[in-house]
Amino acid sequence: MGLTPGGKQPPLDQSIPGFVIQDRARKKKYSVAELTNKVVLGDALKVLPKMEAESFDMVFVDPPYFLQLQGRKLKRWNVQTDVEGVTDDWDQFSSFEEYDQFIGNLLTELKRVMKPAATIWVIGTYHNIFRVGGLMQDIGYWTLNDVIWLKTNPMPNWLGVRFTNATETLIWALKDKDAKGYTFHKDCAKAFGVGKVGANVWVLPICTGKQRLKDENAQKLHSTQKPIELLRRVILTSTNEGDLVLDPVAGTGTTGAVAQALGRDFSMIEVNPRYVEGIEQRFEHGLSLTTEYSPDEEADAKQREVQQLK
Repeated sequence: MGLTPGGKQPPLDQSIPGFVIQDRARKKKYSVAELTNKVVLGDALKVLPKMEAESFDMVFVDPPYFLQLQGRKLKRWNVQTDVEGVTDDWDQFSSFEEYDQFIGNLLTELKRVMKPAATIWVIGTYHNIFRVGGLMQDIGYWTLNDVIWLKTNPMPNWLGVRFTNATETLIWALKDKDAKGYTFHKDCAKAFGVGKVGANVWVLPICTGKQRLKDENAQKLHSTQKPIELLRRVILTSTNEGDLVLDPVAGTGTTGAVAQALGRDFSMIEVNPRYVEGIEQRFEHGLSLTTEYSPDEEADAKQREVQQLK
């Protein structure tokens, strides 16, 4: 599919080959079978109500951060080049109230499609994760953990007026406090976390190099693409082979690519046709990952990163 000017959604009579389903208003329901190992080109808040209740074993959500940058330009210290911030349309909201309404609606729909023992992961920065956590509690989710992603190569604070923000937070939760039998592989947690007790800190680099998808101008396709290793840890820790994983705001499709490589099924939703084209191209090449882990997981992660970039 060719990209449309300005990233607008293509007309409804334009079909998309392969495993992409284009959502249409006349489509009222989706079965689990027709969404398994597929990506839906559409608005998550319109697609999710059409999905069957209690369908998914795990949900991963990487929502807009609402960074509130307001077009502000930052310069690198020495070379005085512009820093590429997150200025995409999908991160723009008029107010916290509008942002809260969007996140609340999304989380409410996700709760409905989660199986009784399913878990959900939501990732964010200090800009939004506290609001997201509060909304999750208001809606009835039961928090199991937060996991801190400590970045080994974070973007510096170029103005030198604050600490460098080197972390993101993942909230891991059940759909309600009475849920029983959720999946947790403690040996994975011990291998991935700091120390020997399965601590909730993961030390990983941000997505760089050949792992990052590029557009037709050789620029990064998505400003907040997540590293493969982060999703590998999420999926190995909290799912089993054959489970069905949902990502409702899929971006460039890292969740689905990693799920497939680890023997899980997936469903993804993404509204931006440019990102969906990137997902299609990504799946043409596939991804090779191991489901094994070892006590020296940090060294193994570095080796996998090298192999993925070849």
